Amino acid sequence: MSIMAMGVLAPGHALAAEPQGTENSTAQQAAASRPNVVVILADDQGWGDVSLHGNPNLSTPNLDRLAKSGVQLSRFFVCPVCAPTRAEFLTGRYHPRSGVQGVTRGGERMNTDETTIANIFSDNGYATAAYGKWHNGMQWPYHPNARGFDDFYGFCSGHWANYFSPMLEHNGAIVRGTGFLPDDLTNHAIDFIKQHQTDPFFVYLPLNTPHSPMQVPDEFFAKFSGKTIQPDPNQDNAKREKPEFTRAALAMCENIDANVGRLMRTLDQLDLSEQTIVVYFSDNGPNSFRFNGGMRGRKGSTFEGGVRSPCFIRFPRDIAAGQSVDQISGAVDLLPTLVDLAGLQWTPPKPLDGFSVAGLLRGDDSLRGDDSLSSDHSGIRPDRILVTHWSGKISARNDRYRYHHDGKLYDLQLDPRETKDVAGANPAVVKQMAAAIERYRDQTNPRKANAPDPRPFVLGHPDAKWTQVPARDGDTRGQARRNNRHANCTFFENWRSLDDQLLWNVDVAAAGDFEVTMWYAVDIDDVGSKIQLRCGDATLEAVIDQANATPLFGQADDRVPRIEGYTKRWRDLSLGKIRLDAGPATLSLRATEIAGDEVAQMRLLMFRRLDPIAAK
Repeated sequence: MSIMAMGVLAPGHALAAEPQGTENSTAQQAAASRPNVVVILADDQGWGDVSLHGNPNLSTPNLDRLAKSGVQLSRFFVCPVCAPTRAEFLTGRYHPRSGVQGVTRGGERMNTDETTIANIFSDNGYATAAYGKWHNGMQWPYHPNARGFDDFYGFCSGHWANYFSPMLEHNGAIVRGTGFLPDDLTNHAIDFIKQHQTDPFFVYLPLNTPHSPMQVPDEFFAKFSGKTIQPDPNQDNAKREKPEFTRAALAMCENIDANVGRLMRTLDQLDLSEQTIVVYFSDNGPNSFRFNGGMRGRKGSTFEGGVRSPCFIRFPRDIAAGQSVDQISGAVDLLPTLVDLAGLQWTPPKPLDGFSVAGLLRGDDSLRGDDSLSSDHSGIRPDRILVTHWSGKISARNDRYRYHHDGKLYDLQLDPRETKDVAGANPAVVKQMAAAIERYRDQTNPRKANAPDPRPFVLGHPDAKWTQVPARDGDTRGQARRNNRHANCTFFENWRSLDDQLLWNVDVAAAGDFEVTMWYAVDIDDVGSKIQLRCGDATLEAVIDQANATPLFGQADDRVPRIEGYTKRWRDLSLGKIRLDAGPATLSLRATEIAGDEVAQMRLLMFRRLDPIAAK
């Protein structure tokens, strides 16, 4: 059956209404026939980090089996870095459209008027959950619980400082994890599936590995310790490879594989495999120079190796096993494809950049639709062009060529390593690809990566019980500073002067009373400093009267030195209650009296709404 014939995303069609007088049993049967969906997203795993793709250095039998029992999207493309890919998956739209222009300090947030894939499935009666690295906004209404997910467990930043029983959050509240983080996240996904095995469910499992810090349990690293690494065919990769980093990354990938195996066995044991769509992909190219099928580029690059990702889709009830789709596709295609496969009728409120590839997955070779930046999403034409960008670099890809913003064109069929510029011999292709990039610029207005984000951080949204205000999102005045230039999982330190201030640009969404908690560390000799929290005209005075002399940790678990900062075992201290008025304000924290050498190291503030407007 063709995609257009199904009417799933045809213009002018809304969600189908239940006919009057329909028996409840009919509705129940329809619900039971709807497939479940599990989407697994790896973090910094390259196309070459699976044994199926010829990497001789590791074994990923569960991922290989998933690919062979379903369909491989063999030319599947994502963004060069994390948050943009996640936004494109969640919305089906190029990431600048949704406001995502960076990976930290607010630039990773999706605009609140975007519809997410979780919104769609939740509106259609699915139980929805996300477990892992969110990376598309921390405070409500950017928080995953505000974007269609009933349950969230994990972290909202771009990276995390510790993978063994770390500080995390569960639906906004601070909790502590259990064991190695990818195992813990998979456990939560498995538990959710078991709890909802009789209902349709949508589970998003964005794992945090093999993103650095390079931490992995001994049972997985033992195989790779001292292992001789066979080099990538790309000589640049081979020359620049750091074997010790590769060993850790491959061990982390084998741990991912084990967790995928556990999840798939759960579906088998619950007799849910036939009716469950399982999707696996990664968010960008590999986070180091290592085996990547000879392709040029790694994470952060717009060359093929920086944006090509493994992608496997299995749905035994509807998709024959052992297929490979060679037409180009990307993260923007997953939303319309999953909506299509699930049989949901939905009209996009905004133009999508993605297309449903459900027909290709089912073996329907008829391709419809227009190129990217189109309003018809019923299929993919052979001349489709995908555009990607990061940090001022843009490239465009069709089924044969990749064109870069500097005017160079590479024939990927003949030159997969992108070594020979063939722009001069293909002026028509260059014209078409350059036009696609120009349309992308005109329609999405991409900003410089990680440029200052003008949007304030939302504080005290009426639908949120908890609002987390981390050091990552703040600035300092005076000598206080963030402990590492990679801001995502940092804390403020060197807070030693009455002139030092910790500052946040906030917008109080709704007036109310809040209890404020500070997560901090302080040496016993420094206990007793008095601090003042101010937001607009409201102030709160407190005394840091409890020691938390905790050292930096994580070094013992790192397999290779990290570039990110280390963390501490943070302690929470109630600062008291404060009444906040609605509107934009500067939130500040400063000392009014210093008892020792340093006021404290400050990880985050947590605001708990006390008045029950609609707090969840």
